[in-house]
Amino acid sequence: MVSLDNAILASYDKEGKHFELYVDPKNTYLYLDGSKKDLKNILVVEEVYENAKKAERAKSSDLQKAFGTTDITEILELVLRKGTVQLTTEQRKKKVEEKRKKIIDMICREAIDVRTKAPIPPMRIENAMEEVRFHVDPFKDPKVQMEELLKKLRPLIPIKFEKIQIAVKIPAEHSHRAYGSLKTYGIKKEQWLKDGYLIAVVEIPAGMQGEFIDHMNKLTAGEVETKKIE
Repeated sequence: MVSLDNAILASYDKEGKHFELYVDPKNTYLYLDGSKKDLKNILVVEEVYENAKKAERAKSSDLQKAFGTTDITEILELVLRKGTVQLTTEQRKKKVEEKRKKIIDMICREAIDVRTKAPIPPMRIENAMEEVRFHVDPFKDPKVQMEELLKKLRPLIPIKFEKIQIAVKIPAEHSHRAYGSLKTYGIKKEQWLKDGYLIAVVEIPAGMQGEFIDHMNKLTAGEVETKKIE
C-alpha cells in the first residue's frame, strides 16, 4: 500500500454533494483495467471526504442520501464505477493509448472504404483522428467513443460498416482443426463431405477479410480454398 503522499483521489458528485476517497494508484488502475477483480488494497484511508486535502470528512447523513449506505467498500465500488479517478500522468497516458488502439482496431477490423471496398489502414485512421482533434477518454467505453469518432471522420473518409460472407473448402487433414476457428468467426452454413472435406460459409466484418484468409491459410498450410459470396 502506498503512503498518503503517493495516493490519488477518486471523486464522485451526487445529490449536490462532492465526495472524495484516497486510493492506491497502481491497484486502482488494475481494477479499472479489469486485471484486478476485487477491491482489496485500493483504499489508502478508510474515510470518505467532502474535501480530502482539507481533511473534511463527509457526513454520514450525506453518504446515506447519496449512496444508500455508509459502508466504505460499497461506496468505493460505486465511486470507481461512476466517478472520476485522478490517475498519475504515466497511467493516464498508458490508458489513453490502450483505448486509442482499441478504437482504431475496431474500425480497421469492421469497416471498409466505400470507394476502394478495402479495409482502412490504421495509420490513415490515426492521422484522421489527429486532424479532427479527437481526444480519447481513458475511461469511456471504446465502442461509444468509436461512434463519436465516426461522426467526425465520415466527412474525411467514406467509411462503411458491412458484413460479408466467405465460402471455404478445407481438406480432410485440416478440417477438424480449422473448424474451431471457423466457429469463432461465425459459421452460417456447413457441410461435411464423405471424404472428410469441410465446406462452410462464414459471415465476418468486411475489414476482417484479409485477416480471416491469412488465418485459414496458416491453419491449412495454404490448402484452403476461399471465395467471397456476392
